[in-house]
Amino acid sequence: MNVRRRRDFLADVGRGMLVASIGSAATLELGLVKSFAANIDDANPDRLTFGALEPLVALMQETPAEKLMPLLVQRLNSGVDLKTLVSAAALANARAFGGQDYTGFHTFMALAPALQISQELPAARRALPVLKVIYRNSSRIQEQGKNDHDTLAPIEAHAAPDPLLSGAQLRDAVRAVDWQRAESQFAARVAASPEDAFNDLQFAVEDENDVHRVVFSWRAWVMLDLAGEEYAQTLLRQSVRYCLDVEQRMHEKNYPESKVRELLPRLLDEYKLLGVKLGTREADDQWTEQLAQTVFTGTHEEAATAVAAALAEGFDPEAIGESLSRAANLLVLHDPGRSVGSSAPNKPPGCVHGDSVGVHASDAANAWRNIARVGNRRTKIASLLVGAFHTAGQHGYVTDQRFPYAEQLAALAAVNDGDKLIVETEAAIKSNDQARACALIDRYGQLALPPEPVFDLMRTYAVSEDGALHAEKYFRTVTEEYATTSPTYRWRQLIALARVTASEHGYAAPGYQQACELLRIS
Repeated sequence: MNVRRRRDFLADVGRGMLVASIGSAATLELGLVKSFAANIDDANPDRLTFGALEPLVALMQETPAEKLMPLLVQRLNSGVDLKTLVSAAALANARAFGGQDYTGFHTFMALAPALQISQELPAARRALPVLKVIYRNSSRIQEQGKNDHDTLAPIEAHAAPDPLLSGAQLRDAVRAVDWQRAESQFAARVAASPEDAFNDLQFAVEDENDVHRVVFSWRAWVMLDLAGEEYAQTLLRQSVRYCLDVEQRMHEKNYPESKVRELLPRLLDEYKLLGVKLGTREADDQWTEQLAQTVFTGTHEEAATAVAAALAEGFDPEAIGESLSRAANLLVLHDPGRSVGSSAPNKPPGCVHGDSVGVHASDAANAWRNIARVGNRRTKIASLLVGAFHTAGQHGYVTDQRFPYAEQLAALAAVNDGDKLIVETEAAIKSNDQARACALIDRYGQLALPPEPVFDLMRTYAVSEDGALHAEKYFRTVTEEYATTSPTYRWRQLIALARVTASEHGYAAPGYQQACELLRIS
């Protein structure tokens, strides 16, 4: 897998995707020299530094968020682009947290989606989603005292491992919680080839049923096309450290290992998946929906086994991935809402935004699909198997029947005015009426009206609301999955987005209002 393939893929998934705005000259525009070294400055060997981006990275790490925003707007007005701001914010986050802070890695995962969203906004508003997430980034750095204390330090590359065994060796080092061996071995692989290192990383990512593990890995990979591959070690290393951190806590608290550790190699062997050519067999809507229902209602093992059989029968991996996405979408549509016992000030009873079963499953399925698309043959197969395992087994958290809005939908049967439906949807969002928002968007879809007004409305609130750390990511997930789902089923994605948007309204994103004032927009 080469860089061109990755960029081609990213440019093609959904509208307004990230790479469409950067092209192959990204590193030259940033004034950087291509190198896969460890980002060490000879003058300051004990700290990771980032070349031409270092002054901006340091500014973001050291400056309180309220003071940072005016400085960033000044830089935008002087010609610095949003891509450069996002790149610097990602590197500041990586150096500060090293993949080991909950809010920190959530913020990192929101940076690329924020930039992607910015490309879809009018020129005057494009900086808003980026400034919003950078405000969150710098606030968290200050809260955790990372403005003058780094988590991520330089690492010396170990002797390069055998390429045929390096993925398994990295996984074994993580299982042993051997930080030095895992990080130094990974550094050597990145130095040789970021693409090969990313495929090695998946051996560790696949080891646990963990949404952050897979989404973090994918978002770090996407960030390479922003900051430049010379920062691949810093960006991808965070994911290794996340896996190590989780494994260490599992050992300390005697948590059981995921059964996927035994199931994945067994399915690969039983169905001889590593020895067969990946198929291109087309799947119709009935087949993909049947597989989606198997994943939605089945156990972890049943879903993974069904996907193994589909791969062995030669079905197109893209069709299998679509089924995973649709199963995750059903979890949003069947979610009964947050219980009183699991509620929080920004996640009240009945809400479905933030770390809900459906939003998490959707973001994870999206990441598994994307990793399967860009990874090597083994990564493609394993990602779909583990993605099925990950998405399944959650039917017990949702209801058998879809979230009830049938009565509201029936009452809209005579409404054929798309503009009116959009206006009323916004009113439903503002009143947190999930059922009415679902019904209105469902009716809009029944009329086969263009989706752009729906995306435009939902995007507004993906930018303005906090979403309990998930607004940007979930909006991008829906955008991408809508673009790659069969027309028969794609509208479900927008109904789910309407529900989540109505759920998250009223919890404004910190820094959003200041950004509006600095940009002189309402």
